[in-house]
Amino acid sequence: MGNSYAGQLKTTRFEEVLHNSIEASLRSNSLVPRPIFSQLYLEAEQQLSALEGGSRVDNEEEEEEGDGGLEQNCPPNPYQMHPPPEGCCTTDGFCQAGKDLRLVSISSEPIDIPAGFLLVGAKSPSLPDHLLVCAVDKRFLPDDNGHNALLGFSGNCVGCGKKGFCYFTEFSNHINLKLTTQPKKQKHLKYYLVRNAQGALTKGPLICWKGSEFRSRQASMGACSSSLFPPLDSSGPPAPFPGEPGPGTAPSAPLGAPQAGPASEHPALTAALGLAVFNGKDSPKHQPLVKNRLSAVPRPSALGILSNSGPPKKRHKGWSPESPSASDGGYPQGGGHRAKYESAGVTCMPQVGLVGPASVTFPVVASGEPVSVPDNLLKICKAKPVIFKGHGNFPYLCGNLNDVVVSPLLYTCYQNSQSISRAYEQYGASTIQPISEEMQLLLTVYYLVQLAADQVPLMEDLEQIFLRSWRESHLTEIRQYQQAPPQPFPPVPGAVAPVTSAQLPWLAGLAASSCNDSVHIIECTYSLAEGLSEMFRLLIEGKLAKTNYVVIICACRSAAIDSCIAVTGKYQARILSESLLTPAEYQKEVNYELVTGKVDSLGAFFSTLCPEGDIDILLDKFHQENQGLVSSSLTASSVTKSASLDVSGAPACTSYHLEPHRIRPFQLAVAQKLLSHVCSIADSSTQNLDLGSFEKVDFLICIPPSEVTYQQTLFHVWHSGVLLELGLEKEHVTRQRVEQYVLKLDAEAQTKFKSFLQNSFQNPHTLFVLIHDHAHWDLVSAVHNLYSQSDPSVGLVDRLLNCKEVKEAPNIVTLHVTSFPYALQTQHTLVSPYNEIHWPASYSDGVDLYPENKKYFGLSEFIESTLSGHSLPLLRYDSSFEAMVTALGKRFPRLHSAVIRTFVLVQHYAAAMMAVSGLSQMKNYTSVETLEITQNLINSPKQCPCGHGLMVLLRVPCSPLAAVAYERLAHVRARLALEEHFEIILGNPASGITIGKHFLKQLKVWQNIEDAEWRPQTYLELEGLPCILIFSGMDPHGESLPRSLRYCDLRLINSSCLVRTALEQELGLAAYFVSSEAPLEKGARTEALESDAEKLSSTDNEDEELVTEGSTSEKRSPVKRERSCSHDSASSSLSSKASSSAPCGESSAGPSQVERARSPPSCGPSEEARAPGERQRLRAAGGPPSVISRHSPGLTPQPDPSLKSGQHVQVSAPSASSSGSASSPALPAAGALVLQASQCSMTKACRQPPVVFLPKLVYDMVTSTDGSGLPKAASLLPSHSVMWASSFRPLLSKTMTSTEQSLYYRQWTVPRPGHMDYGNRAESRVDGFHPRRLLLSGPPQIGKTGAYLQFLSILSRMLIRLTEVDVYDEEEININLREDSDWHYLQLSDPWPDLELFKKLPFDYIIHDPKYEDASLICSHHQSVKSEDRGTHRKPEDLYVRRQTARMRLSKFAAYNTYHHCEQCHQYMGFHPRYQLYESTLHAFAFSYSMLGEEIQLHFIIPKSKEHHFVFSQPGGQLESMRLPLVTDKSHEYIKSPTFTPTTGRHEHGLFNLYHAMDGASHLHVLVVKEYEMAIYKKYWPNHIMLVLPSIFNSAGVGAAHFLIKELSYHNLELERNRQEELGIKPQDIWPFIVISDDSCVMWNVVDVDSGGERSREFSWSERNVSLKHIMQHIEASPNITHYALIGMRKWSSKTGSHEVREPFSRCHVHDFIVLNVDLTQNVQYNQNRFMCDDVDFNLRVHSAGLLLCRFNRFSVMKKQISVGGHRSFHITSKVSDSPMAVVPAQYICAPDSKHTFLAAPAQLLLEKFLQHHSHRFFPLSLKNLGHPVLSVDCYLNLGSQISVCYVSSRPHSLNISCSDFVFSGLLLYLCDSFVGASFLKKFHFLKGATLCVICQDRNSLRQTVVRLELEDEWQFRLRDEFQTANAKEDRPLFFLTGRHI
Repeated sequence: MGNSYAGQLKTTRFEEVLHNSIEASLRSNSLVPRPIFSQLYLEAEQQLSALEGGSRVDNEEEEEEGDGGLEQNCPPNPYQMHPPPEGCCTTDGFCQAGKDLRLVSISSEPIDIPAGFLLVGAKSPSLPDHLLVCAVDKRFLPDDNGHNALLGFSGNCVGCGKKGFCYFTEFSNHINLKLTTQPKKQKHLKYYLVRNAQGALTKGPLICWKGSEFRSRQASMGACSSSLFPPLDSSGPPAPFPGEPGPGTAPSAPLGAPQAGPASEHPALTAALGLAVFNGKDSPKHQPLVKNRLSAVPRPSALGILSNSGPPKKRHKGWSPESPSASDGGYPQGGGHRAKYESAGVTCMPQVGLVGPASVTFPVVASGEPVSVPDNLLKICKAKPVIFKGHGNFPYLCGNLNDVVVSPLLYTCYQNSQSISRAYEQYGASTIQPISEEMQLLLTVYYLVQLAADQVPLMEDLEQIFLRSWRESHLTEIRQYQQAPPQPFPPVPGAVAPVTSAQLPWLAGLAASSCNDSVHIIECTYSLAEGLSEMFRLLIEGKLAKTNYVVIICACRSAAIDSCIAVTGKYQARILSESLLTPAEYQKEVNYELVTGKVDSLGAFFSTLCPEGDIDILLDKFHQENQGLVSSSLTASSVTKSASLDVSGAPACTSYHLEPHRIRPFQLAVAQKLLSHVCSIADSSTQNLDLGSFEKVDFLICIPPSEVTYQQTLFHVWHSGVLLELGLEKEHVTRQRVEQYVLKLDAEAQTKFKSFLQNSFQNPHTLFVLIHDHAHWDLVSAVHNLYSQSDPSVGLVDRLLNCKEVKEAPNIVTLHVTSFPYALQTQHTLVSPYNEIHWPASYSDGVDLYPENKKYFGLSEFIESTLSGHSLPLLRYDSSFEAMVTALGKRFPRLHSAVIRTFVLVQHYAAAMMAVSGLSQMKNYTSVETLEITQNLINSPKQCPCGHGLMVLLRVPCSPLAAVAYERLAHVRARLALEEHFEIILGNPASGITIGKHFLKQLKVWQNIEDAEWRPQTYLELEGLPCILIFSGMDPHGESLPRSLRYCDLRLINSSCLVRTALEQELGLAAYFVSSEAPLEKGARTEALESDAEKLSSTDNEDEELVTEGSTSEKRSPVKRERSCSHDSASSSLSSKASSSAPCGESSAGPSQVERARSPPSCGPSEEARAPGERQRLRAAGGPPSVISRHSPGLTPQPDPSLKSGQHVQVSAPSASSSGSASSPALPAAGALVLQASQCSMTKACRQPPVVFLPKLVYDMVTSTDGSGLPKAASLLPSHSVMWASSFRPLLSKTMTSTEQSLYYRQWTVPRPGHMDYGNRAESRVDGFHPRRLLLSGPPQIGKTGAYLQFLSILSRMLIRLTEVDVYDEEEININLREDSDWHYLQLSDPWPDLELFKKLPFDYIIHDPKYEDASLICSHHQSVKSEDRGTHRKPEDLYVRRQTARMRLSKFAAYNTYHHCEQCHQYMGFHPRYQLYESTLHAFAFSYSMLGEEIQLHFIIPKSKEHHFVFSQPGGQLESMRLPLVTDKSHEYIKSPTFTPTTGRHEHGLFNLYHAMDGASHLHVLVVKEYEMAIYKKYWPNHIMLVLPSIFNSAGVGAAHFLIKELSYHNLELERNRQEELGIKPQDIWPFIVISDDSCVMWNVVDVDSGGERSREFSWSERNVSLKHIMQHIEASPNITHYALIGMRKWSSKTGSHEVREPFSRCHVHDFIVLNVDLTQNVQYNQNRFMCDDVDFNLRVHSAGLLLCRFNRFSVMKKQISVGGHRSFHITSKVSDSPMAVVPAQYICAPDSKHTFLAAPAQLLLEKFLQHHSHRFFPLSLKNLGHPVLSVDCYLNLGSQISVCYVSSRPHSLNISCSDFVFSGLLLYLCDSFVGASFLKKFHFLKGATLCVICQDRNSLRQTVVRLELEDEWQFRLRDEFQTANAKEDRPLFFLTGRHI
């Protein structure tokens, strides 16, 4: 490519840029130096950013200011201007000398300007309408194309004439621009100034700066051709676009010609500033493609380790990788001699630049003479040298450019390592210098010297070395800054002698002297060109044969050094050059080599190796010789085998167990974690998820386009039962229905996804969970990618899952599921760190958290097995294979190593098959490892009577190579007549599984499948099948493998897998669950003792040499052993790890052995489950599978009839089977000896993970650890699609949890421009995260699918539970005590009660509410005859705990607690985002009440939105009254009665949200709360009116709240009457009703009655849910409503009978939800002291006052069971804090003046509780004596269910029952007032021995009452009969006096 670098620059230009860059760095606020090249090649970046789809802002100013160049999480620094000098002019438009610079002022004045200067107009932000005139040296201004402006500035002030301003910053200060951002000439010098015809200066054309102008022009141009790429300013004419040559043709442009290529001055067209890491590669999908007949435009990329990708324009500060120009690198390396991108019509670059997989592929600034690359370099060197540009200038290369690779990775690494991370700036950036260039180079040499011959340099290693070195050299300063606060002028650090450029070559040579010439130092005197020429000369002469690295240093110039490093070692150079290919380029290259026949030479070479000539000839010969023999021996063996089975008469293989599907504890734990995260999203105040509004769950699982994964997921969904559980399908789920829920992300995905979105839109009350499984696959952005418009498959995941509809739908939750979450954990991620769920560790502090008898065996366990102290490692590499590959690599340097590796491995397998089949001479042509695999593969079926074998996974990532391997192995197998011994399966992601008929038949038999059409669709169904699975595809897509997998052969994985995700993904294939009962470490070694008779089945006697190094058991055997069929490679690698069965004869191998079988539990419906039986129906559980008795190979195998009795396997899920270690007897193929039972390979399978073979490079990477103690692989770049944010990052640490690791990646990685998160700009800010997006990560194959399916189930259960409530469901009590029918309301169809009829009804004293089941029965006149015994079925005192409930679905008219958030009631609740959190005002409201003897002061908290319900005094804003409507109002828009809800302890759970219950109608709702709870209620219910009770009621019961509500309401009624009377309204017209509602009323129902006529016997009715608005408006519309004192309704019960709803109205007790007429009940009060039964007490008072109580029987209220708050919030405890004893009710009272422990509870509560449980102590005669009740005067107290009471009122004119019939067994006088007199009591008759209980406030009033009521006349008192409640004196106890009737 010679001098054809597009837009090559002269040396002077480069040095100028370098100078300016250093200068800018010195002046900048940050210490980040600026890469020179990105400045030089800026123009093309601008073009590319336009090609990217215009993601940049067109307005330069915005972009400049918004993009301050700081790292993402730092706030932008405001620009600090220097203060102007004292006394100078600071007026806008004038310079500091006070001269006017405004164009309007000086346009006509003569201005003297020096030669070479131009007048330009500067824009000042403070004077937008003026231009300031400046004189600027035109060299620093751009030409017409916006190019060639020197960086820097030179200008004069035209006002005062001051000259020589060298810095624009200084100049902008002088002319008073007063900037808030960094001064930039591009930004502020806007126009040329020209003289018009009159000679006046005027505004001329815009100055064409390359940035903004170019962008704005380009926006209009689009991607058009000619103006985008102006012709090259060079000697020759622009070359025409060469046509694209076909494969193999010569390049069309002459090598090294200067004009070779129509490249413009936009050199970035050929720039590729960096690829991810030495061994990493960018994703191919990100190469932007110019649509207009241009080939791929490679984008300059910052190295993946960069915090500062190339800058979008000149900057004085660091630049941020946010800018779209922080591009994505990965120059397209060519394949063969052909153009790279066939999709483009014409290439826009010199063809030379594209040829070969490793051409010179980036612009390198060169100086001096070009260096010619020798013609036959590759031929002589056997590898293409990789030249890494280091510091300084790099010369031109010309000549044979195909044979070298030049990379800028090292340059970028050096640049990065000089930018000190902002993390260290806090230590005083001015004192801390980056590492010098000399030091960097020296450290690089040290690093290279210590690399072993088989190691490859890694960029991450070098970065860590630089970081450590820098840290150590600055440790003192860092410590000093950590200890002391930073001073304004930090001390200068002590001088450390730096390495000078003169010393550098000598020191480097010294370092390299010890390494046996593996690192060669070349020192140049003039430029790097001579060093490179010297290196090429030495290479051609063969003098660098032992040298792996050549370091070329040119340290002649004083200013800086030039350097580069060439990798010449054949192994290293090959790996590095191949690692620079993207996966797509790698595939293209391999394909090209296969198509063009380049690989034929390899085949020819192999055929020369075999001593007998070509292997194929040998195979044919073998085939002909053995044709007859093989078939007869097969027949013989199967006959013998069947004979052995028949002898045993029992199923011979017990290892093939399948278990029913179960969820493992781990999966359940993860599902619950997922659920709790979803709940926390819903609970947060952000309102992002309203779980309460969803009724069901639906889901869609998106998976990569792999047919096997698709079938596997379908199967999991099918068998998990999740569809039935979610109610998405009915009983019989068909396969077609399951397919609706799994989406394969292929070409057809879009249609299916659209219907999913439509479905979610149409069902807003369904929560849709969008599960993105294998979420690390395809993170390509659909926006930042030029292919995306032309190819809809590019960025498909982004297009679907990140579309606007998904992001904004409030009912879609996205769950990303992956084993490798790293690419979703960047600075731009959409997933909040709080929404990440990591698979839990199985152990915490040595405690097994989730005991399972299965142990997960993953990467860390595999690595652990390689450490010493373990029997045999499960991770291995094959040294002889590696040696052969290396040798062939040298012989065939032009072939890609993947091709060579594949051919070698296939050759090894072929040779091993031949060796096992009897061609023993072929053993020398395979490796020990391959022979071991092949022997075990072929011999394993012979060890099992059923023929179960093992699986070998052969991973061939490249599909064309996989096809080659398949054809070759199948051919060899056919020639060796092994077709029925094992299957070869080509596993391609795009297609299903194909297997031969013979094996299909076997699988069906093993799995008891009768379906003729059945085919295995997942790898799990290949359980037990002896096979080689050739697994192709660049990435595994989550396919699970069966337990019979014994060998995982990853020797062919590509070197591009050297990123963490790719590496762990490959190793994840082997992840496995082993039975934890079989200890791996202590495997039995008994296999060495197996009988020598096995030698009969051995193939030859030469196996000894093949034992792998570690096979201890064989080495201990004294006999010269032969390789026997039953061994895993002569007890090599595997046998010593497995617990083998003990030797036993045929007789003992029965049931006694079976009990030893290890039986691990199923793995659940998840990825890890390795078991067959994928498509079977559920069967009855039975024994092991029936064994097939084979009579002859020709016949179809028939199940043995003797086994039909029910021994079918229960196959219901891909669960891991239990394996038996029981041996099964079998005879060897020849010979009648009964041997020790051989072991089915399936037995070992569940106790031992597979053996994994890796390439040596990967093996070293995985097994070596870095400084943190983690495997080196963990410190690799996490994924191709991300890059490091900075080289200055700490290492991952071994102690990090998954969460900490996530935070590490979130801090230190950024997505590349092609990554779908790239555009998510709000880095690390909360609003950058998507609120409904979760990420579940866990190791591969551990069971994530099962976990998320379980999550769907429990989420669905929870949603159903959320939409359901437990409501009390109890029958009414005491129905049998009802009055006679002639007392009933007989107008059955009346909607409202008829007042006159109703008045005639008697009052039903009996309590029917089931909550009072344990309350005393109230006697009325004649019911004594009804029931002599009541209460035998009473419940104990904890009645409320056991009350019956029913689960009800919430209707749309329910009342809700604080957890309900829906769109409609946001505003009602006060959480609407458009409103401020509602402001409230506190208003005092006082009224006097004579009974309390003092003024009552209440407080209202009234939100602003509710003030219209109140009247305030005009001047002062004092609360005057609460507005009340008129009785005559007939509006249906609102509810007239204010609703009061007393509540305590239920701020979260109380049902105060009546928005839906009221159906949106306007209503006034007041919460009545205690003073100490005011704040918490206000927090939860900011938009509700609160009535705050006075503090004296903090410990009061519900009676106090009722009392105050009623008194306040009456007082308010009077105020309103007075107020409205002035408006001419009559007092009686003011609405007198209020509603008092419990805080647990949840729904209201109405009964619809169809009675066939008034007197008809037929009566049908139905109940439906209605709104509270409907019920209230119906009640409020009742005629004569003001004549009723109390109106209520039934409590709902499912057991309600027609007799209860037949009469529409009853005159009886009302509870829970009452409509109270405060006017009529003015003189009837609630008892403010009461805690329980206060409603019954009040009902009796109202009735006795002659007022009407009406219950609407056809309305019912449902009460929710709320387990917190309410009366449960009163706990009775001892006042002595250290008393641990529970206090029982008997201790609630004591004798006065006793030493009894006092209790911390109100006296009234102690009294009520004591009487409820122990009143029989006071009223012994009343116990179970219904005919003789206790007479209770003026109050109802609950004396327990065994005692009945008779209530009488002492008020004059009160209604009382006739007591003349009654003889009472007791008298209860509770706080009786003056209405109770001696004469009143004399009316009643008492039994002899009846008891009296008088209760008073103090002992004094007790005595006075006894005297006043003349009690001593009839009652006898004793001193010891006085009691008090167990309260201290300050708590005002109540006193009792008891006596007996004389």
